[in-house]
Amino acid sequence: MPSQIIKTQSPIHFETCAQYMAVSEPWISLQMNYEQCLQAFDGDFREVYILMETETIQGFVIIQPKGSFKGYIQTICVNPNTRGKGYGTELLKFSEEIISNYSPNIFICVSDFNKSALKLYLKFGFEVIGELKDFVKAGFTEILLRKTKGPIVDYTNNKF
Repeated sequence: MPSQIIKTQSPIHFETCAQYMAVSEPWISLQMNYEQCLQAFDGDFREVYILMETETIQGFVIIQPKGSFKGYIQTICVNPNTRGKGYGTELLKFSEEIISNYSPNIFICVSDFNKSALKLYLKFGFEVIGELKDFVKAGFTEILLRKTKGPIVDYTNNKF
């Protein structure tokens, strides 16, 4: 069965996704437990998409479609048991497609110690914009990245 990506608001899906986060980087190094990871799904202006294959969530992405940084990929995570199978890339491509409907910019942050994720994002066409010290947790630095098709003014759904 091929994978499919669906939008969800299901608390059960959120619980599974938070479990994946709690046993994955960067959340392990940031010492964020399950309850703290579950909070990533709270609040306004978040869209959660899960990648399903064989009735199992293989990964997910949380996108913020509104605000000054509309098109911000807040969280992306792949099932710890199925990493290295292209699910992260599939979620990035999907996110790019969704975001390009309303913004010429895609933003994402990555912890400076998460070298494999940074490598993936750079390969995918993101550029480093700057560093955010103590952004998620004191003592840690997030690297802000952006992939762009141009300025916001006069943007007309120009796909990436």
